[in-house]
Amino acid sequence: MTDSAKQRPRDAVDTILEQWHRERPELDTTPMGPIGRINRCAALLTPRLEAGYAAYDLSVWEFDMLATLRRSGAPYCLSPTALFSTLMVTSGTMTHRLKRLETRQLIERVANPDDARSLLVQLTAQGLALIDRAVESHVENERRLLETLPADVLVELDASLSRLLRVLEG
Repeated sequence: MTDSAKQRPRDAVDTILEQWHRERPELDTTPMGPIGRINRCAALLTPRLEAGYAAYDLSVWEFDMLATLRRSGAPYCLSPTALFSTLMVTSGTMTHRLKRLETRQLIERVANPDDARSLLVQLTAQGLALIDRAVESHVENERRLLETLPADVLVELDASLSRLLRVLEG
């Protein structure tokens, strides 16, 4: 156990690392600490975020798609290709999801003024109103989830995760 690990309260990952150290003392399990904690945090955060979306009758992917359109700016319209590239899903998955949101009247397909052969995906007034309410609630939910961490710790955590993300995306 590192000196910094001895100075802080134990978490579930500490137990895992101790078990590996006991079973395989020659193995340097240092990378398991941060990766395990990121994975465990994601697993614990996901149901709490999903509960916030559910209050608006939205699934994770529905929230993500509506939020992507909303943050694209007025007229809240993107090509299906831009949407599935941003959301990292296949075109087949995107087609199914678009149909679902269209059925719920949260999006509509509109003619592309730059290409008469294609359609764009646009938020409806109902979709815009819903995502505006849902994102406000989402941000407040995230604030509550992080409120016990001091501001300087959040800044450091955000910067560290950003560095890791740039490496992984690079």
